[in-house]
Amino acid sequence: MEQLFESENIRYVPVSERLVPDYLEMVNDIEHVGRFIGRRTEPVSEDKELRWVREKREEQALLFSMLDKRSGAFIGNVELMDPADSQAELGIAITAKMQDRGCGTEAVRTVVAYGMEKLGLRRIFLKVYPDNARAIRCYEKCGFREYDRTDEDVFMEITREDGEKGGSA
Repeated sequence: MEQLFESENIRYVPVSERLVPDYLEMVNDIEHVGRFIGRRTEPVSEDKELRWVREKREEQALLFSMLDKRSGAFIGNVELMDPADSQAELGIAITAKMQDRGCGTEAVRTVVAYGMEKLGLRRIFLKVYPDNARAIRCYEKCGFREYDRTDEDVFMEITREDGEKGGSA
């Protein structure tokens, strides 16, 4: 599988139909992953996931599948969504078995650096559910700061200036 870039422990590859079984295992794990992706409560079908992969590839989305460099195991997906006006939204999902291993922190730092250094982004933002404490800690560790909050979402951002002041980007 073609590698686009890498970090210390992760290979970033294009989203692929070959990885659909891994994607399905991840997104259909409602308790650990799916509930944090659009508050999913129902499983995704293979057909729907295949359509999603094809659409993402067709639109040339900045979506990367992550593989462990040592074992080749699927870690998750990370995406810079809707890049425009020097900013993009970050989205990430990590499989349950790869959580709590530092993969999220490594991936977020790497993709923020990629977005800012390679793509020229000045701001990367995200929204996360308030009950996703693990993700919020990860984002804060990576230099994101909260700029708004509702009952449904916590809004966070990192800017190029944040990174230049010693953040992790």
